[in-house]
Amino acid sequence: MNRPVPRIVGARTVLTLPPPAAAPRVLAYFVKNRARLEPVSPPWAEGFFTREYFERRLAASREDWQHDASLRMFLFARHSAGARDAEDGPVVGVVSFTQFVRLAWLRCVLGYSIDQDHEGQGLLREALEGAIAFVFDELRFHRIEANYIPTNERSGNLLRRLGFDVEGYARDYLYLGGRWRDHVLTSKTNPRPLTPA
Repeated sequence: MNRPVPRIVGARTVLTLPPPAAAPRVLAYFVKNRARLEPVSPPWAEGFFTREYFERRLAASREDWQHDASLRMFLFARHSAGARDAEDGPVVGVVSFTQFVRLAWLRCVLGYSIDQDHEGQGLLREALEGAIAFVFDELRFHRIEANYIPTNERSGNLLRRLGFDVEGYARDYLYLGGRWRDHVLTSKTNPRPLTPA
């Protein structure tokens, strides 16, 4: 399979899967936001905070995309100071669709984060609206699942505005920040029903 790398452009944002050469800027995003991301992240791999780690991860993400396993994109703000194209500027967020399952399920799982200096500006919502439309229309998924820690009201409010419905509550659902955390389970289904191939 030789799929083109997606580039989802909004009024103020660009989402794409950058090449391994972007590793220093991806690393800078995680270094800058470490204090706020670490408590809500799975344990980070050894060497996570190195350029080499992100070079490998970006290459693996492109392989996963080619094999229809996941779509792990990074968010760039359009018109970044000093950047010729948005993708030449700093990473300001992450939007990932993982755990692709086809056949009779046609479902995937959404994850996201935003740079601390860009929170509350609507950039993540804009990017997610475009990404969700891409996943439904171009990738032909029926269902997107997204789960959040109950105390993360911002995330819950964002998912509600995007049309996700609460489906349940899972105790000790994910090991994040050194402990098992409960999660609210939500999903959004494709407004245009699909028939599995």
